[in-house]
This record gives sequence, structure tokens and C-alpha cells, in this order.
Amino acid sequence: MEIWYYEVVSIDGDYANLRRTDIQLDDLKLVARALLPPEITVGSKLKYELLQYEMAE
Repeated sequence: MEIWYYEVVSIDGDYANLRRTDIQLDDLKLVARALLPPEITVGSKLKYELLQYEMAE
């Protein structure tokens, strides 16, 4: 299973825009905040593995 890394670019109500940081992409991914850790803020680093997001170290 692959592991992907993201940074929270913006938060808009119940959604957050994520930018992939492990590869160069210009596209943002819109994700429901219910799927993300509750403590995220703009600039938070996330790891996506096994269909789950968690705070990256």
C-alpha cells in the first residue's frame, strides 16, 4: 500500500484543501474534515495510508 503526504492549504467550513507534498502536483484535493484529524490547522502535515489521514511527524 502506498503512503502519500499532504499539507493543509486552506480550511473552508466542513472541507479542507490539501496539497500533495511527496510529489510535485499543482492540483489541490478537497477532503471532508470529518475524514481528517480534528486538530488540523492551515499548514498541518498529514500522512495518508490505508484509506486514513493522520498527522505526520
